[in-house]
Amino acid sequence: MSASFFQLLRKKKELIPLIGFVTFAGVGAVCACVYALVSKTDVIINKSDNPEPWERVDPTKPRKLLTFYQEWKPIEELEEVKKMMK
Repeated sequence: MSASFFQLLRKKKELIPLIGFVTFAGVGAVCACVYALVSKTDVIINKSDNPEPWERVDPTKPRKLLTFYQEWKPIEELEEVKKMMK
């Protein structure tokens, strides 16, 4: 199979850049998925370990790629409910 693939590339050299771009896009997509799984708190793999993962999210750290003028103030009613639930 690989020998015929390389023979095809030797005959049709215009396929080499196309294969390069497709490979680069595939590797980039896999890297983006792995980065999101490792570093983003809104991506959850194991739900049984922490049933309430939103409690660990730091509200002062922006979650978007670009964030302009982000101000965060705690909601008093929500803080009271959290205290009651614990």
